Amino acid sequence: MSDFKKELLSTGLYILGILLVTYLIITFVGQRTVVHGASMEPTLIGTDDNDPDKTGDNLIVDKLTYRFRDPARFDIIVFPYRYGDKDYYIKRIIGLPGERVRIDTEGNIYINGEILREGYGKEVIQNPGVAIEEIQLGIDEYFVMGDNRNNSADSRDPRVGNIKRSDIIGRAFLRIWPLDRFGVLKHR
Repeated sequence: MSDFKKELLSTGLYILGILLVTYLIITFVGQRTVVHGASMEPTLIGTDDNDPDKTGDNLIVDKLTYRFRDPARFDIIVFPYRYGDKDYYIKRIIGLPGERVRIDTEGNIYINGEILREGYGKEVIQNPGVAIEEIQLGIDEYFVMGDNRNNSADSRDPRVGNIKRSDIIGRAFLRIWPLDRFGVLKHR
């Protein structure tokens, strides 16, 4: 075999190895995603179709953690929108499997009859949606909300509903862009 063919084969195997490692990382470890919309403001800034200068946060989604532990309250998760081909939502977990969730007309969130103490909401909830009536979560269901509570399609909306454990892609882990906001995301 000539030196040229050996070099070509070596380069081809190297490129194939890089592609395989990249595929494995994207499939099982983490992937990059861009935030769109305002549903997670002020925690995450999304792109705005009406303002081309507004760049959305670029995140690394951790796909590995939930292979070893269950999602926790206040984790920021990514999951597919059930009616969109390639649409993904990013929201914060509020209710855990087996819990009862209700939101009253004053905007208070109740978990199993107790007011949830949290400070992630941008403002007081104006529309409790389907959570005006108590929702009983199944053994594999999560109730999620955006931090921008009055500008978020989330579990209060029947089109989104409760999120099944098997639908969770991963948790938002690291903001990589813009650089002035670079850092690990606060979940609790």
